[in-house]
Amino acid sequence: MSVSPEAPSGRPVVTEREARQVAEAAREQTWRKPSFAKELFLGRFRLDLIHPHPLPADEAVQRGEEFLDKLRDFVETKVDGALIEREARIPDEIVDGLKELGAFGMKIDTKYGGLGLTQVYYNKALALVGSASPAIGVLLSAHQSIGVPQPLKLFGTQEQKERFLPRCARTDISAFLLTEPDVGSDPARLATTAVPDGDDYVLDGVKLWTTNGVVADLLVVMARVPKSEGHRGGITAFVVETDSPGITVENRNAFMGLRGIENGVTRFHRVRVPASHRIGEEGQGLKIALTTLNTGRLSLPASCVAAGKWCLKIAREWSAAREQWGKPIAHHEAVGKKISFIAATTFALEAVSDLASQMADENRNDIRIEGALAKLYASEMAWRMADELVQIRGGRGFETAESLRARGERGVAAEQLLRDLRINRIFEGSTEIMHLLIAREAVDAHLSVAGDLIDPDKSLSDKAKAGVGAGVFYAKWLPKLVAGPGQLPTSYSEFKHEVDLSPHLRHVERTARRLARSTFYAMSRWQGRMETKQAFLGRIVDIGAELFAMSAACVRAEMLRSRGDHGREAYQLADAFCRQARLRIDELFERLWTNTDDHDRKVVKGVMSGTYTWLEDGIVDPSDDGPWIADTTPGPSTKENVHRPIR
Repeated sequence: MSVSPEAPSGRPVVTEREARQVAEAAREQTWRKPSFAKELFLGRFRLDLIHPHPLPADEAVQRGEEFLDKLRDFVETKVDGALIEREARIPDEIVDGLKELGAFGMKIDTKYGGLGLTQVYYNKALALVGSASPAIGVLLSAHQSIGVPQPLKLFGTQEQKERFLPRCARTDISAFLLTEPDVGSDPARLATTAVPDGDDYVLDGVKLWTTNGVVADLLVVMARVPKSEGHRGGITAFVVETDSPGITVENRNAFMGLRGIENGVTRFHRVRVPASHRIGEEGQGLKIALTTLNTGRLSLPASCVAAGKWCLKIAREWSAAREQWGKPIAHHEAVGKKISFIAATTFALEAVSDLASQMADENRNDIRIEGALAKLYASEMAWRMADELVQIRGGRGFETAESLRARGERGVAAEQLLRDLRINRIFEGSTEIMHLLIAREAVDAHLSVAGDLIDPDKSLSDKAKAGVGAGVFYAKWLPKLVAGPGQLPTSYSEFKHEVDLSPHLRHVERTARRLARSTFYAMSRWQGRMETKQAFLGRIVDIGAELFAMSAACVRAEMLRSRGDHGREAYQLADAFCRQARLRIDELFERLWTNTDDHDRKVVKGVMSGTYTWLEDGIVDPSDDGPWIADTTPGPSTKENVHRPIR
């Protein structure tokens, strides 16, 4: 795309269309492998892609279980989560101990000194350590899921892998730097620059919310290379040594939750980076970031599964001990329904996380939608479970664990869990952005055949050609949405045992076709305006997420039954979850066409034009008068460097 003029601050001025073009160019344009979730959104329930449930190899299981045993012993004997919360810092000796265990190299190949764990066991390890201290889970995840190891594994040269991966496996901590004070999910406005200069690039700019950045030794930095002779330019990824001259960590940020994370603001002033440290080609930075996140996002569902398991344990124990009106509160229906929701949802989240992770390990399927759905669904449902736990605990749920201990009761950090989980709905793509990202992938088949029809910039001849292609596609596709296996009472009979899950799978098949019909109708109705219907698209995605979770839960239950591993109980949990999910799906379908979206837009216009400022009368605003967005003008730092490498 053409580079727009720059604002006085040096930040590029980007139109809405240009921003969309940058995002679209970063997408994987083709589907070389099958995708269960993509087929689901097209109305095709391809159960064969996930059933029988894929399983890890015996050698991978042995290696993973051996490491989990060591990690559990370390966590139980060395990690004090309350201390980390109180002091808002992970002790250096804990970090050193994790390095000695090899925890920083869990996903790194053994030939580079790593442990070579599968995604499944990497997630199990994150869940285990995160249950003791979510801050430690974030430290390890940011280092391996999105930090230097993952992009180098996918896009690095052999020389880069040999140079950096052994360090990441044992000694060095890494971080990923994309966000800027005025750039979140719209990277087209990225202001950090990397100007070619001989065999180097010179970096200038400021990065915000650099998780691990305060203690990192190595950074993955996204910067905009200006287009020039011999340089195609564009957003590009670099590995940067944190001790390079010109790098200053200007602030260690503090948050409502995850108090122990080392998250900061990093300034680059004329930082020289060898061209040999560039990952991939110029202009491939966003594609590298998105591809990295396809599996990198799976670490968040793992932490959410851990949270659900803890919520269930505390809810069970507390609800048995606490009595009201002559019986334990668990036996009061109002509380019992919350416990049922937590139990069923925890089972489903583990099913979604393990299925998506095992699919990532097998690499037979394209899991870009599955990974995104897992992150979206887990982060939203875990937050609900934590909120319900606080409600079950009552006033004690609002009280800190330290306060509970001080007055002689068990220190249960329910309020901390709520604070710690809240960021997951924002981390690595907010819920709103995930809705749009997944929706774009879900309608990809439609846009590939009919996109030119609804593009106002296309010529009449282009639209005519698109019309022919779309006619052929829809003539074959639409009739298949009328009937399917979901209407046959004998379908999916292998899921019928003491508890019958086959009706739920038939419901998934029927609902997938209904979802596809609704999407097609919406595209026909709104055409080019479809992308502005974000609330509608969000509901479409949420329905798909529920269907994916139902499918994963049923498949996991059958896998456990076939192995003789709590199969009867797994079927009960899957059945309960599917019944709850079906009610949520019914509500979402109702809200597709009966909603307040148009009225909400009118109210928003009124709010933003000042029509309702009278509604703000009667309060004082305790926030200060500082700027909404900090100044990021390139230049030398005027602040103390708070970078503190852990050695």
